[in-house]
Amino acid sequence: MHQFFVEDDQVGKDFITVTGADVNHIKNVLRMRAGEIVRVSSRGGRDFKCSVSELTDTFVQLDILDSDIAGTELAGRICLFQALPKGDRMEYVIQKAVELGVYEIIPVAMKYCVVRLDEKKAQAKVKRWQAIAESAAKQAKRSRIPIVHPVISYAEAVSRAMECDTRLVPYENEDGMRGTREALRGLSPGGSVSVMIGPEGGFSEEEIAAVRDKMQVISLGRRILRTDTAAVATLSLLMLQMEMMEGKENDGNLSG
Repeated sequence: MHQFFVEDDQVGKDFITVTGADVNHIKNVLRMRAGEIVRVSSRGGRDFKCSVSELTDTFVQLDILDSDIAGTELAGRICLFQALPKGDRMEYVIQKAVELGVYEIIPVAMKYCVVRLDEKKAQAKVKRWQAIAESAAKQAKRSRIPIVHPVISYAEAVSRAMECDTRLVPYENEDGMRGTREALRGLSPGGSVSVMIGPEGGFSEEEIAAVRDKMQVISLGRRILRTDTAAVATLSLLMLQMEMMEGKENDGNLSG
């Protein structure tokens, strides 16, 4: 079942009107026909099961078969603060982060980042990154498209991360997994989590010192992970924990 996103004003009582680039995609790329079933999510977070009823050159009409179908969002909000990686690794991180349920992605310029973007390049990058997030959200059947924010400084990132209920900093020099286990167990349903991922060169001593008393510095194991691997590993742990917490609330037989 294909996934599409629409603005709230495109949703009527009995049907949804698709316009813009998705019209060409539905008609000429996917070659969909009347009667085919699709999943649609509004920007406001509502989910619908629809049937294609009319295709024209300017719009596609979808009849609503069911509304408020089971959503696909996690029970909590994960905010990923990702140090700018080199090459196309940011694109990989964004794609996988969206698949794993991240709520928003904030690129961060840190001391040991190899990549340095001027304002013009940064704007172009963010536009492309947002398009990748939208594509990944469709593929993963997300109920919303995570926002990719403009690049910010480390000091700004720390300030924004402090707004979350749980604040995690995976650090390659942190010993032991006890802190990681306790951090995951301490998550609460519906809570927000910030994840600060360092660059290829790692966090500087000053950067870790700045968050040591404010955030939970955790380990991802005894091996040194690349920045993109560290992001995926951390988000995978959080996704699993949030899914299990939600399962316990909905299934009295689930134990753990």
